[in-house]
Amino acid sequence: MIVTFCGHAHFSKSEEYERKILTFLKEKVGDQPADMFLGGYGAFDSFAYDCCKKYKGTHPNISLVFVTPYLSVEYQKNHLYYQQTRYDSILYPEIEDKPPRFAIIYRNRWMIEQADYVICGITHDWGGAYQTYQYAKRKKKHIFNVTEKNI
Repeated sequence: MIVTFCGHAHFSKSEEYERKILTFLKEKVGDQPADMFLGGYGAFDSFAYDCCKKYKGTHPNISLVFVTPYLSVEYQKNHLYYQQTRYDSILYPEIEDKPPRFAIIYRNRWMIEQADYVICGITHDWGGAYQTYQYAKRKKKHIFNVTEKNI
């Protein structure tokens, strides 16, 4: 099973949102093996990572996977090194033929395509996270938006 996350770079975490994510994971994933695909950029990604790390503490069959949009960008090398210390593995989707300025968009779409469940932190109808959310809807993915906003 694969659970992926998408949300705004500017996101206000809360205990309520954390409880919702942990409850969702308990109900949908339980104790079965699962990969948590995380983007690693922005406030929602950081919040999702913290929630997954907490869930993994009581569910050892969970794997935290950083899905990187870049491999060759020089500044990215330090970022990847740092992420190796936090995640169980790092994946790079086959998007090397895409322009680097669109790499995050293609990475996000790839993550959605792999996912059984998509957990979102979407609060408004613009930006890359919203576009990813809309892509998940078009792909008819099982989506859980922790903010409960109908966007």
